[in-house]
Amino acid sequence: MEQFVNWIIEYGYYCVMQYGYTGIFVLLLLGVFGLPVPDEILLAFAGYLIFKGDLQFIPTLASAYVGAMCGISLSYGLGHTAGIYLIEKYGAHINLTRDRMDNVHHWYRRMGRWVLLFGYFLPGFRHLTALVAGSSNLPLPIFAVFAYSGALLWTGTYIFLGYFVGEQWATISGEIHNQMVIVGGVLIVLSILYYLVWQRRQQKTSS
Repeated sequence: MEQFVNWIIEYGYYCVMQYGYTGIFVLLLLGVFGLPVPDEILLAFAGYLIFKGDLQFIPTLASAYVGAMCGISLSYGLGHTAGIYLIEKYGAHINLTRDRMDNVHHWYRRMGRWVLLFGYFLPGFRHLTALVAGSSNLPLPIFAVFAYSGALLWTGTYIFLGYFVGEQWATISGEIHNQMVIVGGVLIVLSILYYLVWQRRQQKTSS
């Protein structure tokens, strides 16, 4: 598994070095959509290349930002067109009923916009936010405002990080990525617990 991860990272470096802004765009699109791309590390690497003078700031940020926008939009479209169908067809196998998903969607329509804004910073979490937004029928304008603002905040943060730490970009970005994985896991567990408590209260209220 470690060899596979290292291969993905090395291939990502190669794509950025070989194809420049186009490589950044494609990798961010695929990574935000859900493929195993080390987005944060590659963004910091791109910032380091700006530090070295190999890339320019505006085209780098634009490539990463548009790639992230396209990736999150594809996830939203997939959730909007196929989310309910997949839940109805396969949800029963994992005890995910339509009523439970309706409760999730109800909560998401109230609070999910903030998850879209900050979910980028949680590896593994951001891939799900747009899918749930689409399947929850979150209006496209609301999705766009929060998801695209979050994409700009996220890409800009890691590119600036790689630029300002310079030669230390690999160490710093790797440590931050690992911490975000832990934080993301904790938040997912807390979200599940919150949902279970909320669902139980709803059942008591209805009864």
